[in-house]
Amino acid sequence: MADDKKINIVLAGQGNAGKSVVFNYLTGLHQHIGNWAGKTIEKKEGTLYYKGYTIDILDLPGIYSLNTYSEEEVVSREYIVRQKPEFVINIIDAVNLERNLIFTLQLLELECPVILVLNMMDLARKKGMSIDAGKLGYLLNTPVVPTVALRGTGITTIIDRVIELKDKKKRYHPPEYGKEIEKCISVLSEKLKDSRLPYPPRWMSIKLLEKDKDIVKLVKDYSRDIITEAEELGSDLEGIHGHDSSIVISDERSHLAAQITRAVVEISPRQKLTLNERLDFITTHKFLGYLLMTVILGGMFLTVFGFGNWLSARFDTLFGTWHEWWNSAFGASFASSLGWAAVESILALVQIAFPYILPFYVLLYILEDWGYMARISFLMDSLMHKMGIHGKGCISFIIGLGCNVPGCLSCRIMESRRERFITAVLVTLVPCSAVSVIVFGLVGKYVGILWALGLYLFAMIIIFLAGRLSSKFMKGEPVELIMHMPDYKTPHFKTIVSQTWEAIKEFIYIAAPIVIIAGVLIQAINLAGWMPVISDVLSPVTVNWLGLPAVTGILLIFGILRKELILVMLAAYLGTTSFGDVLTARQMITLAVVSMFYIPCVATISVLWKDYGWKRALAICISEIMFAILLAGFVSRLLSFVIL
Repeated sequence: MADDKKINIVLAGQGNAGKSVVFNYLTGLHQHIGNWAGKTIEKKEGTLYYKGYTIDILDLPGIYSLNTYSEEEVVSREYIVRQKPEFVINIIDAVNLERNLIFTLQLLELECPVILVLNMMDLARKKGMSIDAGKLGYLLNTPVVPTVALRGTGITTIIDRVIELKDKKKRYHPPEYGKEIEKCISVLSEKLKDSRLPYPPRWMSIKLLEKDKDIVKLVKDYSRDIITEAEELGSDLEGIHGHDSSIVISDERSHLAAQITRAVVEISPRQKLTLNERLDFITTHKFLGYLLMTVILGGMFLTVFGFGNWLSARFDTLFGTWHEWWNSAFGASFASSLGWAAVESILALVQIAFPYILPFYVLLYILEDWGYMARISFLMDSLMHKMGIHGKGCISFIIGLGCNVPGCLSCRIMESRRERFITAVLVTLVPCSAVSVIVFGLVGKYVGILWALGLYLFAMIIIFLAGRLSSKFMKGEPVELIMHMPDYKTPHFKTIVSQTWEAIKEFIYIAAPIVIIAGVLIQAINLAGWMPVISDVLSPVTVNWLGLPAVTGILLIFGILRKELILVMLAAYLGTTSFGDVLTARQMITLAVVSMFYIPCVATISVLWKDYGWKRALAICISEIMFAILLAGFVSRLLSFVIL
């Protein structure tokens, strides 16, 4: 296809502005997800075929600024500057126009072609807000498209504007600030105009006044004189305004955003509270909020348990006679046994893991899309502070309930490296969906749901104590919680399905090969007669201290790959999923405890290594292995007094 029929655009915006909904609507099945080169940040790309055009779409990470405080901000800024997309589609929350416009102004400072998308216009109208999109476009000198992404309203208009403007040589003027600031910018821009550095001179001038470390270093390598000039001009600004020059620039940007908002927004008087305000009163109440949170999260786990048990029972019935059929068809030779081990590994995965993982992710994404996650952070902020972090850490914990890998990655929302590391360590102790397979599929099913829920409460206590201990060893105080509280909205079915599918797809693609190989390998070790040898070596820990069957030693080793493999491979080795016939209640609970805490999975370890270095990753692994074995042993002995 001719180059004039190809368009490259990126989606940029703050979190909860509807960026993912727009991306999924435009790309549909024509999308793929990976990581940025050399980064652990997720990269979402897709393609749209529209009116004879091939439109490549990149969804940038959700960020609140274009500074370099986080890896997401660095990735976004560098991509816009160096890849030079034909259009940056800036999706903003119309309800929170002023706050979102601060980010828009930063995009315009980069002098890139921006199309502003006013999303959630229906919610704005419900709040009595009337936004003059035409006037907003005039003041910003950029096209503005009102949308309601959840309904698909206005989304095709975005692409129509992209095609319309593609060949037009429109000049995009960056925003202008106060007289004193513009004078400083003008002086520095003049000195930088011939520098041939990759950024616009005016933008670099602003960043020098903001004392952006990356830009200061870049310009210093080019000319130390310009840095000296920037420092002198910054001092002049500070003398006039009485604040650091970076704060002066930030305040000026915020002031301009406020001015524009006042000029384009009219608010009709309301006589009664909106549904969102009433919900907020309940969900953030100092008593009702905690009660509701307990009910919602408790209901979530009961639903996962109930659905998981029901579906698991259906699979048990379906696959119950397959082993007999296999033996009658292929006999009991060495090769046949290995073949059945591969089949049984897959069946065990389907029977044990899938029934619990699927509903968990569905419910997690419903709560996230509804807007409830931010309320949990608000409610938990006080408790989080006692652990040396702030309320945002609770989001990482909840994400970690699904998978520790994105849970650890999400720790980057924390403002300081100290808080990021403490949160990441604690996330590794959060029972992920793989551990939930063991808790629900073993303890919940055979010992009782109250015991299963008790293990989650036990894990919360351990995490709290670990947080207190970590905060004592790592100097510093947690910063105050500052985050956007999104409006409640009806969860978007397509978004939830898409997110759940991505999570399940990863589970299928990663877990299935590991399960099959591990199942066959264990069966080969068993048939070769090596299992007793390995089991004997590990028996001082598994049998003598933990009170578990000797075979669990090798299963715990393979469980490092993925935690649910412990239960899946146990079923494959024993030749049954009826664990109540081969394990005591005490053994089930002990195995669940050691599985919860003994070591992060390989994928989580790789994230810790990448973000915090191999020494810290190794220290976490060793300490958690020792802690889990000691703890589970003590739990096993305590259980001897209350349960068989």
